[in-house]
Amino acid sequence: MLTTLALLIGLTAAAAVSGEEVDVELVLAVDVSRSMDIEEAEVQRAGYVNALRHPDFLDAVRGGLNGRIAITYFEWAGTISDSAHIPWQIISGPREAAAFAALVEARPIAMRRGTSISGAIAHGASLFDENGYSGLRRIIDISGDGPNNFGAPVTPARDMATALGIVINGLAIMIRPSAAFGSLDDYYSNCVIGGPGAFVLPVHDPEDFAVAIRRKLILEVSGAEPPARVIRTAGPAYDCMIGEKLRPGAMERFLPEQGR
Repeated sequence: MLTTLALLIGLTAAAAVSGEEVDVELVLAVDVSRSMDIEEAEVQRAGYVNALRHPDFLDAVRGGLNGRIAITYFEWAGTISDSAHIPWQIISGPREAAAFAALVEARPIAMRRGTSISGAIAHGASLFDENGYSGLRRIIDISGDGPNNFGAPVTPARDMATALGIVINGLAIMIRPSAAFGSLDDYYSNCVIGGPGAFVLPVHDPEDFAVAIRRKLILEVSGAEPPARVIRTAGPAYDCMIGEKLRPGAMERFLPEQGR
């Protein structure tokens, strides 16, 4: 524990270097809503920890123009608590990657109500402000197992983030899919992801988690085009408010008031 704490202090000090050039500024936004059961949450956590320690991920980091990335992590549900963050850190090699992975691994798993993808995107976008880094790319990597059903609608949040040059990629967790809103990877493709080269990867089985997360991080760090990309459907046909419509009372504040 003391070793991890010492590493965190050293890494946090490194993060204060103003304008440090990195290949990617990467925000990991991880779903801990109560629609995730404890098995999904544990497998998701282990997937991120293992991916961060994997040699293929480290090779992708070292293969960049600068050979280093800036990374931060937070957990979200209907709201985001101050304790849900791991601060920005530099990863350029195995020591720093292992230290960051240890911080993720040490977090208690605490599930909360609601699924506010819009809130996660808006919060993730704000983390780039004055973070002390100058990245060639800025990416929000968002995982989730259901549609937005809390807070503001998701598409305006996505559009505001992409207008700032931020790319949003998705991991659609479909281990226990719901027929109520259709295929979650379609929802993510139409309503959540955005920006040049944006993609979503689906996870159908617990054993696929580690591979999917590692693959996604490698693609994001390397900037390579994903070979199996889900394309966003053009046009207004897809209902990006399906999550709000399925949550009792959620639509009331978006509908015009009657009788006035």
